[in-house]
Amino acid sequence: MNKIDLSGRCAVVTGGAQGFGRAITERFVASGAKVAIWDQDIALAEKTAKDIGPDVTALKVDVTDFVAIEAARDATVKALGKIDILVNNAGITGFNKPVWEIDYDDWRRVMRINLDGPFLCCKAVVPVMQKNGYGRIVNIASIAGKEGNPNASHYSASKAGLIALTKSLGKELANTEINVNAITPAAAKTAIFDQMTEQHINFMLSKIPKARFVLVQELAAMAAWLASEDCAFSTGAVFDISGGRATY
Repeated sequence: MNKIDLSGRCAVVTGGAQGFGRAITERFVASGAKVAIWDQDIALAEKTAKDIGPDVTALKVDVTDFVAIEAARDATVKALGKIDILVNNAGITGFNKPVWEIDYDDWRRVMRINLDGPFLCCKAVVPVMQKNGYGRIVNIASIAGKEGNPNASHYSASKAGLIALTKSLGKELANTEINVNAITPAAAKTAIFDQMTEQHINFMLSKIPKARFVLVQELAAMAAWLASEDCAFSTGAVFDISGGRATY
């Protein structure tokens, strides 16, 4: 493991109880940061925090509820003293169906969590970063947001929106010390696979030249660098970790 210095930094990781979020939390703590996990599943979040150690705090947060987000922000600042880093990781895939078969309620649920959630978290946390004069925001998007996966239009559209949000906010904050970047991973073997059909999982694997799924630790390493002071001149950018699938 390469050493990435996050000493003295305080981070929020949404959806940090499992999958990418847990791996990011573990890497941040190993790099010297304190982390607040914001997760809907508070029991799992508390278990994850206990497993990782005393530098992790768990808070129950619905990322579609701005009042809850503001309360979590204030509780995090009270507990950690500040928020230097925000990782918008919480997300769902929705059911794999063609556009004409997707229920509107399912479409809206995916959009609320995957796109509205990061918007609301940024809306709540950016003023704290502006007050402190420093910040790093890392949005976990997806290669699906660049290419559009069949039978996953709601997920693909939500991640495309997150990429655009990253670019807009990055430009809005470009004259500050707050950088905003997105990661577009290929799929990883996490609990999110439970929401997909076997056919869709095999389709995603077939698109990856490296012929394997990304490891959560590999994505966490990229997130840690993007959250560090070393990432000083990149903002509004999209960083691929797709095993060769994305070549542009």
